[in-house]
Amino acid sequence: MKEEQPVILFDGVCNLCESSVQFILKYDKKKIFRFGSLQSPAGIFLLNQYPSAKNSDSVVLIHNGNAYTKSSAALKIAGLLGGWFSLLKPFAILPAVLRDSIYEFIAARRYRWFGKKNECWLPGPQYKGRFID
Repeated sequence: MKEEQPVILFDGVCNLCESSVQFILKYDKKKIFRFGSLQSPAGIFLLNQYPSAKNSDSVVLIHNGNAYTKSSAALKIAGLLGGWFSLLKPFAILPAVLRDSIYEFIAARRYRWFGKKNECWLPGPQYKGRFID
């Protein structure tokens, strides 16, 4: 795995998280992102490398030696996707405490609203090499 290539760690049993990964895969035309579930051995290994992200339970972006969580991860992912997703960048000027409170509100209810699986989603063969697990 190239170190500069961004890695998105996601909750592998969360339907919202899975849908988000599928959305990113669709719009990541340059194929810059790699993915892994938080529950996988590779995900756990990476989380242990970044103490600030160790207790994350929804999304973590690891990029250029930094771990981004919550709304910071979402905004950074949008910026890296480019195109019209870059229009979300200005939200980064909002205080993280405000952005994260909105993020945490949704994250705390994601299983109730979108459902949960018993096991992690497995990507199709067209995504071979895009996942670290």
